[in-house]
Amino acid sequence: MQGKTVVMTGATSGIGEVAAVKLAAMGARIVAVARNPKRGEATLARLNEVAPGLAHRIFYADLAQLADMRRVAAEIAVAEPRIDVLINNAGAMFANRQLTQDGFEMTFALDHLSYFVVTMGLRERLLASAPARIVNTSSEAHRGARFDIDDLQTEKYTSLQAYARAKLENILFTRELARRLKGTSVTVNALHPGFVATRFGHESGGIISPLLKLVQRFAISPEKGAETIIYLASSPEVADVSGEYFSNCKPLAPARAAQDDGLAAALWQKSVALTGADWPQ
Repeated sequence: MQGKTVVMTGATSGIGEVAAVKLAAMGARIVAVARNPKRGEATLARLNEVAPGLAHRIFYADLAQLADMRRVAAEIAVAEPRIDVLINNAGAMFANRQLTQDGFEMTFALDHLSYFVVTMGLRERLLASAPARIVNTSSEAHRGARFDIDDLQTEKYTSLQAYARAKLENILFTRELARRLKGTSVTVNALHPGFVATRFGHESGGIISPLLKLVQRFAISPEKGAETIIYLASSPEVADVSGEYFSNCKPLAPARAAQDDGLAAALWQKSVALTGADWPQ
């Protein structure tokens, strides 16, 4: 990773912060996107301590808001002459249905649309930097999704179902983007990090927060959970692999719905219509 620039969302806590710090220790320059300035500055300090002199940088944005998704991607595209790896890792679960200022259900906006819009906004930099990689954090939770392409906003809301749908969307997005990337030297893969003991879900509200805090006592460490992210971002073994879903640093067949290329194409077109972003074939 010497001399490589890694752009990463969700890099200031949990598996994201662990992955960012470990990639920096391997020689990568980290460009992180954060929402919370206090956590952002703490992560930047850790990066500079572990790998000084690499000019690590933090950009701030609320990735649940469409304007911020667009803005931060544009700012990074202007500031960074090359991007070797993009890691889409931002995500959350919400106990109650909430709408963003754009009218999107919050989980759908943060956990799917931010991946889509930020990636599209960095398209030219990734292509110009090829060989380059895109890594999307998904979850085995996708197997429980009851997906309806005409109900992306999860009108009949439960937090677990909204999250499962978003994680399925991460894999469908990965597959369709991989199809569009054929013939380039840019790859894209999704992953399940495992059930990890992190801050994830602690601010969800309702019964979700105390429940997650309880069961996370039996979860794997953030260090273990970050391994597949680091592997997909750095390993020469997957330099030419694209469109796959990984767990424990190995390919894993996702749910049948996640392998539906027609559904992936339909989700892509819906995402384009909602955001105006696109990656032409």
